Amino acid sequence: MTIYPKLIMDALTTVRYPGNGKNLVEAEMVEDDLRIDGMNVSFSLIFPKNPDPFSKSVMKAAETAIKTFISPEVNVTINQKTLAPEHQQEEEPPVLPGVKHIIAVSSGKGGVGKSTVAVNLAIGLAKMGYRVGLLDTDIFGPSIPKMFQVEDARPYAVNVDGKDLIEPIEKYGVKLLSIGFFVDPEQATLWRGGMACNALKQLITEAQWGELDYFVMDTPPGTSDIHLSLIQLLQITGAVIVSTPQQVALADARKGINMYMNEKVNVPILGLVENMSWFTPAELPDNKYYIFGKEGCKQLAEELNVPLLAQIPLVQSICENADNGEPPVLRPASPEGIAFMSLAAKVVTRVDGLEVRG
Repeated sequence: MTIYPKLIMDALTTVRYPGNGKNLVEAEMVEDDLRIDGMNVSFSLIFPKNPDPFSKSVMKAAETAIKTFISPEVNVTINQKTLAPEHQQEEEPPVLPGVKHIIAVSSGKGGVGKSTVAVNLAIGLAKMGYRVGLLDTDIFGPSIPKMFQVEDARPYAVNVDGKDLIEPIEKYGVKLLSIGFFVDPEQATLWRGGMACNALKQLITEAQWGELDYFVMDTPPGTSDIHLSLIQLLQITGAVIVSTPQQVALADARKGINMYMNEKVNVPILGLVENMSWFTPAELPDNKYYIFGKEGCKQLAEELNVPLLAQIPLVQSICENADNGEPPVLRPASPEGIAFMSLAAKVVTRVDGLEVRG
């Protein structure tokens, strides 16, 4: 088999540099030192900075692409280079400079109570004295306005240093924004992925979030363009994964965990939250009925070596109060209120632990 330079370059067009989304050839990252000697191939990749957080994963992906699209018998040697200082791009300022910690609340599938957890976590953090923002990133199924009972609110623009910014709605000590404030709740949001991601970016970058200790994001279920956009746009501190004990939910939860733990993403998993862990009837407060299975999240957490942050019982009042805009964390003496306040405290502990290890 004869290997030509074009075969190598074509293979490298299938590999994207996460820093800008361009393929290696389009981003002009392939140095002009390609050498081919039979089945031996060597070349250099030029990275924009040193150290570069994506270098190892990109070099491995480039080698895999060549072996996949040309031949597994090719011996690939890739050298790492860095742009000369005069050509290096200046470090872009952080998107949310006033925010200390960004928490993504995610789930592998819908209907497991992810938004309920995000709302109660945000309010719980605020009750602990932290400055908190909550962003509803579920463009196609926003639920935060209803859960705070602010569906009729309409955020207005404020002028900050000559720039118009969206002023978040504030309730229970939490600043919040959702696409639900700007669209007709009776109409489906028929947007392609690019439109949804651009709208989300506006809610993040063109809002007056100010100084925050915690910025909680209620993400859509599953893995999608929106998740990738958030990961590229923001330096996420860690992710909280929500699931029920049911096996089908846990299977999808694994996918969400895998997305964040992927070496190209590398977002720490703060822990798992098991929602709807058991049902306790009001008339039998000492009884527990494991409707969706028992301790499935606990077993998954142990398997993946991540903490189980909370087990939230299935209580009718959680649903009723969520619909009425009165999240259960506001009733600290109730079992569910205690569970959500404990969750907030454990998230703080986990974040503090990451900082110490970092």
